[in-house]
Amino acid sequence: MNSGAPVIVIFGAAVWPGGRPSPSLARRIAYAAQAAGADPDALILCSGAAARGLPSEASVMARVLEEQGLHPHRFVLDESSCDTLQSAAVAARFVRAQGASACLVCSDAYHLPRIRLVMAALGVRTRAGPTLPGHGGAGWRRWLFMSLREVPAIPYDVVLALAQRRTLLQEPAG
Repeated sequence: MNSGAPVIVIFGAAVWPGGRPSPSLARRIAYAAQAAGADPDALILCSGAAARGLPSEASVMARVLEEQGLHPHRFVLDESSCDTLQSAAVAARFVRAQGASACLVCSDAYHLPRIRLVMAALGVRTRAGPTLPGHGGAGWRRWLFMSLREVPAIPYDVVLALAQRRTLLQEPAG
């Protein structure tokens, strides 16, 4: 990777039985693959923990991207983050450690405003990764539900990011 190159960050979503990506996770992986094709020097931070005895979201992302022909040396896995705020904190620390000029965030369109505001609160410049138009491939009911869920989540996570910024940006011990 060239020093200062952007970092692509994929924010997690559910993994289904058998280690299959949910439709939301599959979209996010596809957005990252598109971004990675446009910037072959960028590292890809795959973020998301395991739940209910299933593979981690991060490992599923990496597996699918590798199956699509991306080289695994580009992947960095964050298998500890369980939510958007934790993923953003790991991403912020990683972007800073890489000396990257920016962070390109890959998620569903309804999720991008929260991610970008939290990352800004943590002092990291972002660009939105590619997305599909309209509901982004989600059914309108799912899109509406998820969009409405973001209404309280945005101020909640931004306030936490600002209040805990110093702690969130410190590397965990161990």
